[in-house]
Amino acid sequence: MSPRTFAALDLVWPARPEADTLDLAMAWLDGWSPVAVEETDRGIRAYFSTASERDRAVAAIAAPGAPGIDAAVVVSPVDVADEGWAERSQAALTAVRAGRLIVAPPWARPADPAADEVVIVIQPSMGFGTGHHPSTRLCLRILQELRLESASVLDAGTGSGVLAIAAAVLGSRRVIGIDADEDALGSARENIDLNAVAGRVSVRAVDLADAPHTLAERFDVVTANLTGASLVRLREPLAACLAPRGTLIASGFQDDERDAVVNAFAPLRLETERREDGWLGIGFTSIPTTSTGW
Repeated sequence: MSPRTFAALDLVWPARPEADTLDLAMAWLDGWSPVAVEETDRGIRAYFSTASERDRAVAAIAAPGAPGIDAAVVVSPVDVADEGWAERSQAALTAVRAGRLIVAPPWARPADPAADEVVIVIQPSMGFGTGHHPSTRLCLRILQELRLESASVLDAGTGSGVLAIAAAVLGSRRVIGIDADEDALGSARENIDLNAVAGRVSVRAVDLADAPHTLAERFDVVTANLTGASLVRLREPLAACLAPRGTLIASGFQDDERDAVVNAFAPLRLETERREDGWLGIGFTSIPTTSTGW
């Protein structure tokens, strides 16, 4: 059997760049959702969940304005064999906070959290959602602003399952996480077990575009930490999964995509808008009508 490979992107400078240049480039790359980034002899290697995610970063680098990345930098998409790089590159991850939620890898779980803190343990993997990306933290913060007791929740594009697990620990009676990526679903199941919420959280292999037909139900809350383009493209199925007076939490996009996303969901009412490092999280509420408006 051929070893599994992962989509990566090499950035190589003519000579080893200064630390400030590397920091700028790595901070900018973080905006394109790599699952891990590591330094190399003369640059950076960034790993992505899919080749399409890597291609988005390549296209962005080709446009002017990427800080620290000038025309002298050689940009090369590569496929990297799985030789434990994910474990090595993510071994230094620490716990992060979003409101009263603490998201931690197993080795950094707080031994004595405060009484009002809730700890979620996430095993880093190829599934998104360790809590280190601003879009994940934005979703977690908005979730905490809702009354989730007895609510049903759909996590669309669940990845590692962090948002689904958060909904459960915050009081949701039933949570379903859906994803088309079997590796992500495996990661989510592992994390569901780590957090002992299997009685309230389940995951299913479902294409988001088919979710209304496949699931055949509506939810009090829908979380969608995707990309701006995906949110616009999937606006109808996402809205169709939302119960009357339900809340849709959308994130994974930046300031320059804000208007496109808000306009796409115009039949819903914009209730909440949060920002972090140029990333947005928005909460919409469905308004009971006889028509969706689409």
